[in-house]
Amino acid sequence: MQVIGLCRFSYPAIGGFQVEHDSIEARIAYLYAEARLEERFRLFETLALPCLREQTDQDFDLIVVIGNSLPPHHEDRLRALVADMPQVQIRKEPPRKQREVMKEILNQARRDPKQPCLQFRHDDDDAISVDFVERLRATVTDCRGLFRNHKTAAVDFNKGFVAEVSADGISATEVFRPFYVAALGMYVRGGCPLTIMNFAHERIPRFMPAVSISDAPMWVRSHNGSNDSRQKPVKAIEVEPLTPAQEGEFEARFAIRRDHVASVFSSS
Repeated sequence: MQVIGLCRFSYPAIGGFQVEHDSIEARIAYLYAEARLEERFRLFETLALPCLREQTDQDFDLIVVIGNSLPPHHEDRLRALVADMPQVQIRKEPPRKQREVMKEILNQARRDPKQPCLQFRHDDDDAISVDFVERLRATVTDCRGLFRNHKTAAVDFNKGFVAEVSADGISATEVFRPFYVAALGMYVRGGCPLTIMNFAHERIPRFMPAVSISDAPMWVRSHNGSNDSRQKPVKAIEVEPLTPAQEGEFEARFAIRRDHVASVFSSS
């Protein structure tokens, strides 16, 4: 069964952001500001990509969506970061309505629309467990009796970490958050044009059956200076520096390595 992931890398969509801008030009200027993009690249390199590179099941596709106005030197840097990942396709799009363009991209990525597929979203500043794709497939197999009776169904791995990363390393705290973006998958029946982007992630169980799994941390949500969802006043989440044992867990489960984080974030 084809597994398709979708990652938006500073794509200047019309809508789809909690922070509003007066014009698409203002949104592009905000997204492509050098300091902001530098932070996004560092998070992408240290959090979002290593866990995909080390998936125990390598049979998946990842579409990285960028704006067709992304400056060439940034596009070159992005392509260099994923050059060793055959699963990755970079898709350039002009500014369009967020859900419209993402639904279109996901449906075009289906190699055989008559066959069922699995879909997930992957934010460019988050990580998923290295066994996410494997466990997503296994859950669908375990629940085949339920899933075959529905056009769509969700698989929600709802335990993870909130983390902050810097030149000093990694600080984090474990949290329980159902139907977060990371490690949330969706089954789509063959012939069905619905996609994971048809639904707000926190509302997805209103529209389909969902299987929730809480046995192990399956994602890392980074808190950083450019989180769209945290540009407005929100409750702070306290994090603590990882212990050596936790650093080992982050490396084993998410391929996040303290030395790599410190090196990338300390570079000029």
